[in-house]
Amino acid sequence: MEIKQITSTQNSYIKHLVQLRDKSRERKKTGHFIIEGQRELGLALKGGYSLDKVLYFPELISLETLTTFVPVMVEIIEISKEVYQKLAYRDSTEGLIAVANSKSHDLENLKLSSENPLILVAEAPEKPGNIGAILRTADAAAVDAVIIANPKTDLYNANIVRSSVGCLFTNHIATGSTESIISFLNKKNIAIYCAALQASQPYHLQDFSKPSAIVVGTEATGLSEAWLQASKQNIIIPMQGEIDSMNVSVAAGILIFEARRQRGFE
Repeated sequence: MEIKQITSTQNSYIKHLVQLRDKSRERKKTGHFIIEGQRELGLALKGGYSLDKVLYFPELISLETLTTFVPVMVEIIEISKEVYQKLAYRDSTEGLIAVANSKSHDLENLKLSSENPLILVAEAPEKPGNIGAILRTADAAAVDAVIIANPKTDLYNANIVRSSVGCLFTNHIATGSTESIISFLNKKNIAIYCAALQASQPYHLQDFSKPSAIVVGTEATGLSEAWLQASKQNIIIPMQGEIDSMNVSVAAGILIFEARRQRGFE
């Protein structure tokens, strides 16, 4: 196998990859995004993502190891330490950077395999770290889908890939407008439970054992009026301290695991 080598940070392809890592516009234009790390890449391959190229730094990962899990037809490029440091988004990514093909996350393409779905909806989350944490929670609770309403950032932002620890690739994810998601849920007869202070009841008193969508908003603005109007019941996490809100990913974790508890952990 003849392996191409790139040693200069001024190489045009390396400059392109930096843009791909940092710029949403470049990711949308090319349909490509960056994955770092063996676990993340393994989850992407398990999730059905295809690869364009894989770059590796031989002092951190051998070609022999790489070829045990990278598909045969994918081009492999050896890079220098300087190039690796230029591209790597974090320190401990095991010398591996992959260029992957993104997927469509349009709501109309979302297929629910369960007849009794549990869905987590997040409206307009802005911070990639929160989105990544939500995706990790969704993976841990094995929800049927995560739906992002009115997204503020594209899902292949490097911070989302990193903070989700690859759970971006293991969840069924869709995006859409608030109105289109409400319509989708209503057509599927999925009850909507909104995390909101207004006219709310404690979350643990609700019955999430039937088809349910738990909807969370941002700490700053909460949920839009459209969600509150569509809600079967607004729910609240009783607070014992001085504050009246918590981080959206923490709140989502509490609510979704109560739903999972009611449904059993088998």
